Amino acid sequence: MSSNTRWGIIGSGAIAGKFAEALRSAEGAELVAVGSRSQQKADAFAERFQIPRRHGGYEALAADEDIDAVYIATPHPMHCANSLLCLQAGKAVLCEKPFAVNARQAAEVIGLARKKKLFLMEAMWARFLPTLVKTREILSAGTLGELRMVTAAFAFRAGWNPEGRLLNPVLAGGGLLDVGVYCVSLASMVLGKPSRIAGLADIGKTGVDEQSGVVLGYDGGQLAVLISGVRTSIPHEAMIIGTEGMIRLHHPWWCGTRMTLSAGGKDEVLDLPFKGNGYTHEAEEVGRCLGAGRLESETMPLDETLSIMKTLDKIRAQWGLRYPTE
Repeated sequence: MSSNTRWGIIGSGAIAGKFAEALRSAEGAELVAVGSRSQQKADAFAERFQIPRRHGGYEALAADEDIDAVYIATPHPMHCANSLLCLQAGKAVLCEKPFAVNARQAAEVIGLARKKKLFLMEAMWARFLPTLVKTREILSAGTLGELRMVTAAFAFRAGWNPEGRLLNPVLAGGGLLDVGVYCVSLASMVLGKPSRIAGLADIGKTGVDEQSGVVLGYDGGQLAVLISGVRTSIPHEAMIIGTEGMIRLHHPWWCGTRMTLSAGGKDEVLDLPFKGNGYTHEAEEVGRCLGAGRLESETMPLDETLSIMKTLDKIRAQWGLRYPTE
């Protein structure tokens, strides 16, 4: 392996473009290849980001010997197969959220990575932003006292496109897997694995959750109250509430730069800008882990990723929501 992490990207859509842009400002990172479903799409993406190697197929990208790590940027139902493909080829993998469509798929991918002793991480980029890094520091210091509640909202109103990824059940559409996963992941980061789950969803005409409200309960009495959706717009704010204080992560909390710590009778507003477009931080985390010989990130460990997927499965089971590809 070279001193830089040599990256390949599977996929050439919007999220792939954001990650490619992020690599320009990531220390120790080099974008060397892209793979798309057609040579034409791969060439166009490569020209846009000055990528030297372009592959008209995912198998060719996975087999490229000049790549150390692959970022999976395809639609939800393809995450499992694409991750397995790259792991089988001996590549480290950073897979976009949701990590898979369900926990069974997630366990399969994690099992292969551990068997082959290869690095694997869910690309929950929000967890590596300075605001959430600071949040973990505050929680570790005990500043908030006994934790009591987490609230988080991430919902927006998308246009009506039944064939698009947000509303198409074949593409595992709906709010929960697209944006609700951010809220569930935040609750997991703060409170751990829930022992009780209650949720309601509006299942729309296409058969996916257009909006939902979920409450997660914990053995210590804590609650996480989470809102997500793709047909309802709401301010994207989150709060972490304890007996001695509160953290407010301002809109849009999942990619924000401002938070307020209320403790000791005063409010402290913290401005914490991120590097590049924000995705840079998760790319650098992969580079640090690879450089240290680690097979997973302490910040986004695989057991937690699997736990989050199990929670998402249980939420969907309450709604009777099952995707055609499952």
